[in-house]
Amino acid sequence: MTEAIQQVVARAQQARPMVHAITNPVTINDCANIILAAGGTAIMAQDEREVDQITAHAAALALNMGALRAQEAMLLAARTARRLGHPVVLDPVAAGASRLRGEMCSRLLAEGLVSVVRGNASEIRALAAGQESAAGVEVDALDRVTEQNLTESAAWLRQFSRRTGAVVMLTGVIDVITDGERTAVLRGGSGLMGRITGAGCMLTSLTALYCGACPNTLFEAAVAAAEVMNHCGQQAEMRVRKEMEGTASFRTRLIDAVSLLTADGLANASIQLI
Repeated sequence: MTEAIQQVVARAQQARPMVHAITNPVTINDCANIILAAGGTAIMAQDEREVDQITAHAAALALNMGALRAQEAMLLAARTARRLGHPVVLDPVAAGASRLRGEMCSRLLAEGLVSVVRGNASEIRALAAGQESAAGVEVDALDRVTEQNLTESAAWLRQFSRRTGAVVMLTGVIDVITDGERTAVLRGGSGLMGRITGAGCMLTSLTALYCGACPNTLFEAAVAAAEVMNHCGQQAEMRVRKEMEGTASFRTRLIDAVSLLTADGLANASIQLI
């Protein structure tokens, strides 16, 4: 698996794919910068009058429910991407916190427009079970994947993946990624990710970049994105601890680490297949 994710990272840096991201205005700048840092190019169009043309030029599409006012643009862009065979990565931000968000995500999934779903445990569970949660954008403690419930969590994620036809990325302290048949478990990263706005949004954008570079190996692309984020998060935390810096510096150091990463830097990746 390590060699496969190294190939994904190298391919992205060589191909420089364009990602069209309809994403949260709170984190749009960080999302664009992490795409650039990883070797891609970014465009953040949200007007429904142009998104079909913009999406046609891009290698992949990222949809983030934080951009809730752009629902019509999301549908148009997703349909264009699907028609052209371009990967679509959905970030169901707070999908269980409001009916509007949940229904929009369900519509995208029901129409078969989503290639990869990337969210925290509460968001993914809300989509899979159709339940509402008051947790908002943060994961509910009852939904967290732990070593004790890992086998059970992987089982319902595989079922959700098979039902939707999408690769499912549940990310948190433990990341679980599945295409319905293969399932990867990743551990690591940095606790500081939970103390900045946009770590999840950036990961979704990074996933779209790698999927755009490797559209025929979406599972490997998703695993690569999670591993890169974990690895670079660790590197960023070590740097800020050494310099006695804080969370704002961590965000910058995280993007720095992605920009400096080479495929060889992932040689010691630890990925469990279950």
